[in-house]
Amino acid sequence: MLGLPRTRDEGRTPPVEGRPADSRLIDTYGRVATDLRVSLTDRCSLRCGYCMPPEGLDWLPQEQVLSDDELIRLITLAVNELGVEEVRFTGGEPLLRKGLERIIGATTALRTHRGQAPVTALTTNGVGLDKRARGLAAAGLARINVSLDTLDPERFLRITRRDRHRDVLAGLAAAAAAGMGPIKVNAVLLPGTNEDEAVPLVRWALTEGYQLRFIEQMPLDAQGAWERGAMVTADEIQRALAQEFELVPTDPLARGASPAQTWTARGDGLEGTVGIIASVTRPFCGDCDRTRLTADGQIRNCLFARDETDLRAPLRAGADDAELARIWRAAMWGKAAGHGINDTSFIQPDRPMSAIGG
Repeated sequence: MLGLPRTRDEGRTPPVEGRPADSRLIDTYGRVATDLRVSLTDRCSLRCGYCMPPEGLDWLPQEQVLSDDELIRLITLAVNELGVEEVRFTGGEPLLRKGLERIIGATTALRTHRGQAPVTALTTNGVGLDKRARGLAAAGLARINVSLDTLDPERFLRITRRDRHRDVLAGLAAAAAAGMGPIKVNAVLLPGTNEDEAVPLVRWALTEGYQLRFIEQMPLDAQGAWERGAMVTADEIQRALAQEFELVPTDPLARGASPAQTWTARGDGLEGTVGIIASVTRPFCGDCDRTRLTADGQIRNCLFARDETDLRAPLRAGADDAELARIWRAAMWGKAAGHGINDTSFIQPDRPMSAIGG
């Protein structure tokens, strides 16, 4: 299948303790996880139809959610002992986490095996960002992705079921004023809703100095209503953009572990970067370098994994860092070749995106 590892090293055994090279999060296909995605909460301030129902979901009980200190300990372990070089905070909506600035500050104070601070980023819907952008920047946050599917406030209300379009724009402006960059805008195009906004969104983003990232709708909605044939594909988006812009691949050979294929878009006197994340039609599983930690302390070795590995229970039972690292390595060792979305045997994960983290 396109995007999957070509071979599996059946004869290898999980890495042993004792040498720096053995401490990495390696799987049986030779992929190494250096990018940690941390979900801070399963709660969200919006109700996007492709993610959750209008009434929301049954949120995690607070006692099941990792505390700030527990999160910081696991992030520190990942960076200091397991070779993680990038940390992205997600949700739900991470701005709902009161201790966000402290968690980010503790993360940016760490040093990877290369002696550098881990690349630290945040994915948010932008609601409330205008009030916290300066504090987040002071904590060391530089990179941010803000979700915005439409330039039309009325469409925004229909998609998110909340009248917060103005707040998202204010959050983007505040992030720019705080010196964050690059500022990326994530957009999901939905048939019959906003599929005509590919070009307007890119033109607006280039004018404002943002980088637009289109994301194919994935089977991670709580309702289980996703249909493979009822989505706007990467090919359709690319064709729409090519009618208005000159698209020059930023790296014509390979995108590596980056989930987005990117182009330099030129047109109407504007120029900038635009990307498409095509998890469904152009899978990039073969180069995946991500490991995921949910808000309730579960390790997921793939966004679409059906199984999770519990770190919260041993953490709270007094396990030392060596034992937690062993559990984490074992969880990643069992990573499948790919997500299998296009296989007839594919089964959607029990948890929706809001509970997993993007």
